[in-house]
Amino acid sequence: MVATPIGNLEDISRRALSVLSEVAIIAAEDTRRTRSLLAALGIPAPELVALHDHNEAQISLRIITALRNGRNVALVSDAGTPLVADPGFTLLRACEAEGIGVIPVPGASALSCALSVCPLATVDFCFLGFLPSKRPARRSRLEAHIDRGPCVFFEAPHRIADCLMDVAALAPGRRVFIGREMTKKFESYLCGLPEQLARELDAAGQLRGEFVVIIEAPEGNQSAANSLSVRKTMRILGAELPPAQAARIGAELLGIPRRQLYELARTDVSSSNSGK
Repeated sequence: MVATPIGNLEDISRRALSVLSEVAIIAAEDTRRTRSLLAALGIPAPELVALHDHNEAQISLRIITALRNGRNVALVSDAGTPLVADPGFTLLRACEAEGIGVIPVPGASALSCALSVCPLATVDFCFLGFLPSKRPARRSRLEAHIDRGPCVFFEAPHRIADCLMDVAALAPGRRVFIGREMTKKFESYLCGLPEQLARELDAAGQLRGEFVVIIEAPEGNQSAANSLSVRKTMRILGAELPPAQAARIGAELLGIPRRQLYELARTDVSSSNSGK
């Protein structure tokens, strides 16, 4: 598993150069991009095999046969470290089943690059890969993880503004860190409230490349009381019970101070009544 640069060619490691120069086969997500990369690095291209989401099962069998015959194979993604939201897991599992050794050749990764310069606390972060492209599915995935701790994911330029507005609605007051075009000429990093960042990016226009987005974790009991799961629980209790009773039961269920839940139950009831 050979990591390749995510932008700056100088980030290639000497070990990666050596391995890519010596293997018989390079399996690549996009052979055209890999051929260009090899040319830029001055490495003669060996046999290149396309391995992507649509053919991985079939190509994995072909690669396993080559490995059994004593041919060494390198797997690369379009950029960065293989299997970090990239194809290759089917091949990895096939190698494990066949008792074939797999060795990582570490290097650049958009995930680790963003985490290394993020001013938000990222201990126990949750990596979500690429979020679904459709808004309902995207919001559902964010809802399932956004209150468990720091969330990290990749997003495309044409969806980043809408995604940030979803974050603003689901986690009000929580900051977001964004890395874009990392290691490239126009790399930039932004940190602030998601609605503010969405406006900044929208004003910039013509956004390119992939974004790494890191959502700040909730902090303390007050944040816990405002989490989506807690608000949903209190909304259900408040629909059936007076605020004081809903808060007492909620405190027993959720381990959050009754006073905070009482304010939440009272607010939810008022909001529901005003909308009728």
